[in-house]
Amino acid sequence: MRLTIARKIALAVIAIVILCIGTMAWVTSISLQRGFVTYLNEMQTQDLDQLRELLEARYRSEGDFEWLRHQPRALRSLLDQMKPRLQAETDDMDVRRRGPRGGRPDRPPPEAEDAPPEQDAPPPQRDGPGYGGADRLPGYGRPPPRAGLGPFHGEQQPARADLQPPRDDMPPPRADMPPPRAGLPPPRRPGGADPAGFASRISIVDAQGQSLIGPPDFPPGIERDIKVDGQVVGRMRLMPLRQAGGDASAATFLRGQLQTILLLSCALIGMAILAAIWLARHLLRPVAALRGVTEKLARGEFAARAPVLSRDELAELALHVNAMAQALEESEQQRRRMLADISHELRTPLTVIRGEIEALLDGIRRADVNALDSLHAEVLRLNQLVDDLHQLALADAGDLQYHWQQLDLTALLRPLLERYRLRAQQAGLTLTASLPDAPLTLTGDSGRLTQVCVNLLENSVRYTDSGGSIAVTLAADGAWAQLTVDDSAPGVPPGLLARLFDRLYRGDSARGRGGSGLGLAICKAMVEAHGGSIVALPSPLGGVRMLVRLPIHPSTNRQAHG
Repeated sequence: MRLTIARKIALAVIAIVILCIGTMAWVTSISLQRGFVTYLNEMQTQDLDQLRELLEARYRSEGDFEWLRHQPRALRSLLDQMKPRLQAETDDMDVRRRGPRGGRPDRPPPEAEDAPPEQDAPPPQRDGPGYGGADRLPGYGRPPPRAGLGPFHGEQQPARADLQPPRDDMPPPRADMPPPRAGLPPPRRPGGADPAGFASRISIVDAQGQSLIGPPDFPPGIERDIKVDGQVVGRMRLMPLRQAGGDASAATFLRGQLQTILLLSCALIGMAILAAIWLARHLLRPVAALRGVTEKLARGEFAARAPVLSRDELAELALHVNAMAQALEESEQQRRRMLADISHELRTPLTVIRGEIEALLDGIRRADVNALDSLHAEVLRLNQLVDDLHQLALADAGDLQYHWQQLDLTALLRPLLERYRLRAQQAGLTLTASLPDAPLTLTGDSGRLTQVCVNLLENSVRYTDSGGSIAVTLAADGAWAQLTVDDSAPGVPPGLLARLFDRLYRGDSARGRGGSGLGLAICKAMVEAHGGSIVALPSPLGGVRMLVRLPIHPSTNRQAHG
């Protein structure tokens, strides 16, 4: 399976979400367990305070602790008088969960209600020999059984008609077992009376530090002083809980909470997986569209455009791709036009040369000086066109060589103007020039700048009507040298002035006056290589103004053209 960007994004989001949710669930479970153990210890601290009050009261009546020294049953009798805080919380929760008629009803069942009232039995002897054994402490706070209920918590004895009275051969009840008393809550399940092992974690010493209950080297824990009339007569120590595993209800509570956290984490992870898959597909939908457009562009379908589906970085990328496609389309159209124009321009001199040669071969025209001059002129025209194309190709590739040097632009123009003044007179034109007296020095290639000036003057002489005028102006404009060539009619419509620099472009009125249509394109490439600019504007003389601006100080990017 190919690992696409969509799958990578989805997997990355899923991994991050799983890590975050897993960490949160782990931290929550640890915090829940620690918080619950802290809660249990706080509850048993209150139980310890209850036991302290009972011990203080018994000490006042007995006068010492000899009745308690190494007597677990005596401690058990005190514990049975307590109402453990944790057990009270559990009973309240059970009543709220099961309802008033649930497993632990608040009143006896109908059988017990209909039965005649019984005499209350005397309270059980808690210090009797059979009360749980002398060597271990059963749970404290255990209530006696309730009439009509089973021996376990909340069990209702069925009312059967076939129940018989006790037989004579059945063993008599134990003397130390108290009779059932109506109206009392049922006994709890074994192990539920002391849910957190309170009795096994307590140690009591007297005022001299002698052990009363528990080992003398009991580990440190929660301590309480036993005071009578402001005097410390003993000290209790309760070892705190380290975990909540000693009580079945506490373990069930924790297990339920952890299961809830686990289920919630799994649900969140499932939702995150679905969201990550949807998000990856949604985010990469513009990428799929861009991929389709680039495939079309690679096949040469430059009319393809990418849809802009949003306003983010992908939308900017789509705009850039569309701009690139438009530039490629325009370049392809220009290339086709240029090929057609080059074919036309090459075909014209070749056709003339072919006609002249065929006329000479057929004897229609004699091979005199005029025929040879005509052939020579067409060959020169063809050679000039090929040279212009070659120079333009070099300029596009950045391979056109320049020889940079300090030169005076005024001194460069003077001989050119003298030469073209004679040509302008022969064409019936007036050529005027305005040059500064001071030298105008800049860094450039004298040969390339001479070629630019010659092309501009040649165009003005060639395309200006007889009787017109040409004006050349050179001046300094701040850090720029500004060369202006104005000519008279005919002019060029304003909408076509920018197209004069297109390759092989010539106006309709100029097609019969010669030229290849590459001169101004070459001029633009050379001027831009010097760090300058050239534009065509309407001339106040009625024709076209060519404005050339060259930097007097050398440009930092000029070395790229050298």
